[in-house]
Amino acid sequence: MSRSAKKDTLLQVAERLFYEHGFRGVGLKQIISEANIATMTLYNHFSSKDNLVEEVLKQREERYWSYLDSHVEMDSDSPFILAVEAHGLWLKEQSYKGDMFLRAIEDYAGTDNEIENIARGHKFKLLRYFRELAQRKGKNNERDLANQFTLLLEGTTSMTTLIGAEKATEHSTAMARTLLVQHTM
Repeated sequence: MSRSAKKDTLLQVAERLFYEHGFRGVGLKQIISEANIATMTLYNHFSSKDNLVEEVLKQREERYWSYLDSHVEMDSDSPFILAVEAHGLWLKEQSYKGDMFLRAIEDYAGTDNEIENIARGHKFKLLRYFRELAQRKGKNNERDLANQFTLLLEGTTSMTTLIGAEKATEHSTAMARTLLVQHTM
């Protein structure tokens, strides 16, 4: 296995374990064991567990935005609805047990590392995404619309753990249509 293949394996295993058991519930020994790599290999790529968590979050965020970009046609009649549906698919396929970024904010609040900033940055990027989308589509009150759609996606994420991604997405899509009607009046 090449150096970068080992790093990719480490990141995949770490992400899965962190997602399933929480950041605090997983130690480096377990990641090393499940990734089937030497301890030194981990330390050649990551200086600490915090550094590994940071990289996992960055990689997950990158995947999330590529996922959204591949599903949302900006020139369509309603990229807002497509974004809600794409987020729902992401939840179904990648985030059925809650939001890894919120967990990171909870687990690492006030600690001296970049983890909380990366996780909060993801949330702010979502706000910016919808604000820019509203501007492109000539919507009024783009800041309000961005806040409402971000809140809608966050609510969908939370409800997924209770009623499943499909039902939560169904409800949020209906709410998104209502929001858009209100913003065209």
